[in-house]
Amino acid sequence: MNDYDVPGGSGIDVLRVFCGPDGRHGNALGVVRDGRDHPDEASRQELARKLGFSETVFVDDPERGHLDIYTPGLRLPFAGHPVVGAAWLLDLEVLELGVGAVFARQDGEFSWITARPEWAPPRTLQQYASVAEVDALPAPPPGEGWLYAWAWEDEAAGRARARAFPRRDDGIAEDEATGAAALLLSDRLGRALNIRQGRGSQILTAPAPDGTVEIGGRVVLAQAGL
Repeated sequence: MNDYDVPGGSGIDVLRVFCGPDGRHGNALGVVRDGRDHPDEASRQELARKLGFSETVFVDDPERGHLDIYTPGLRLPFAGHPVVGAAWLLDLEVLELGVGAVFARQDGEFSWITARPEWAPPRTLQQYASVAEVDALPAPPPGEGWLYAWAWEDEAAGRARARAFPRRDDGIAEDEATGAAALLLSDRLGRALNIRQGRGSQILTAPAPDGTVEIGGRVVLAQAGL
C-alpha cells in the first residue's frame, strides 16, 4: 500500500490538484481510467466511499473526455478539481459532463478549465474580516450546509485566503482545494482571484465577459495506477 491506500496496478491514478507554488498540498483526486471496471452508479459510489477522496472521477470515454464524478456520498454533475485534474491527465481540450462541454487548456505550469457558475453546486460563501479569523475556524465549524470561508489577504491584488467545509457527514471535514467554490466566489466578486486554500493549495480564477469563469492550478501525478 501507499500514502493513499490505493494498490498499484489498480487502474486508479491519484493526482494532487491545485498544488501550491512549491508543488506541495493540492486536493487528492482518484481517477479511474476505465469506467467499464465499475459500470453502474452503485459500484462507483462504493469505490468512491472506499477511496475516501473528496472526489473520484470515472473516465467513460478517454478520447471524448466523458467523465462521471463522485464524492464519498453522492454523485456530482460538476466539480472543479476533478475536471482540472482529468483534463491534465488525459491531455484533452474538451471534456463532456452531464452539464455540458467543458473547455480546457494548458498554460505552462497551470491547467485551466472554463466553466459556468450555474454548474456548481450551491455553497455558502462567507467573508470574514481577517485571514486570522479564517485560520482559527475549527474543522468543520458549527452549522449546516457547504461553507466556503474566505477573507482578503490583499484585496487590491485579488489575493484571498479560503477554507472549505462540506459539512455533509461523508468523512471529509475540510476540503483542501475547491474549484467550484472558487468559481462561485470569482463570479460573485466579478474579478480574477489568486486563492490560497487549505494547508497551502493555490487556485487561480479569471471571469470572462460571457459569464464563464476560468479555473486554473497546478496538477501533480502522486501515484500511477496502471
